[in-house]
Amino acid sequence: MATIAEQSSELRLATFRLSRRIRAEKSDEALSDGQIAVLGNLYRNGTQTLGQLAERERVSAPSMNRTVNCLEEGGHLTRVADDVDRRKVNIALTEAGRVVVKETISKRDAWLTTRLRELSREDREVLARAAELMGGLATL
Repeated sequence: MATIAEQSSELRLATFRLSRRIRAEKSDEALSDGQIAVLGNLYRNGTQTLGQLAERERVSAPSMNRTVNCLEEGGHLTRVADDVDRRKVNIALTEAGRVVVKETISKRDAWLTTRLRELSREDREVLARAAELMGGLATL
């Protein structure tokens, strides 16, 4: 029987490999994983400041600024002055950015659905339970 440390390592590796494979499914191959993550963050959480984006993505503000600049140049997001504090700039998705996120979600879901169909009902139930547990681990 594997130790908890060995199980941890196996789970980490399997999660990493699956995550990497799912991330490969995206609607715009020119965008990096980090850029897709920023677009997804804005899609889920709405308009944010550069600092908020950097904090949520766990990167430095200068790094996030470079990412935002690239995405802005590509027409995926825009900077808008805050309605209350004109000194503050908010980052918002454009329609093009929203389309990229929706299409990427669709591609990723389709890829995973195809793989899940290859499994038995019992194995899908095990993975559904594992997803619940992993979601709980992620919030600790």
